[in-house]
Amino acid sequence: MIDILRKRRSVRKYKDEDIEPEIVELLKEAALRSPTSRNFRPWRFVFVEDRSKLEALSKAKPSGSSFLAGARLGVVVCTAEDESDVWIEDCSIASIILQLAGQSRGLGSCWIQIRLRMHDDSVTSEEHVRSVLGLPESIRVESMIAFGYPDEEKAPVPAEELEHEKILSD
Repeated sequence: MIDILRKRRSVRKYKDEDIEPEIVELLKEAALRSPTSRNFRPWRFVFVEDRSKLEALSKAKPSGSSFLAGARLGVVVCTAEDESDVWIEDCSIASIILQLAGQSRGLGSCWIQIRLRMHDDSVTSEEHVRSVLGLPESIRVESMIAFGYPDEEKAPVPAEELEHEKILSD
């Protein structure tokens, strides 16, 4: 696991190569196995492979989402908010579990923050995503994750650059 964490970097450029169906199924399983507070499992996952929908979703906010258009898979992590008071935490955990599972299979990925972001001056990013996917207003959108085979090389962060001072001792 530590090797996966060492290698994982945010990847925003992807090869024009489909992700094998068995890897997509593995990601679905990983998402559903994510830890969740009190086993409430409030999360929902929308797996998007349709290129036109990925393009539309890539416009969720003015910056920080455009690379989704070049991905071969986008996973929208959302929730039925009324099912848990800690849905933000549960969805965040599921998001990183998805990224680590993808990394373990050679995929690059990048998290796209949606909650509390704006699409434009009058529409939230959540509203935009719900509109593209036809989701009801009762569904809250935490994040989207872009996946694809990396078309960029990023070296791991060297151990000496880790912020060791953020580890507090008693």
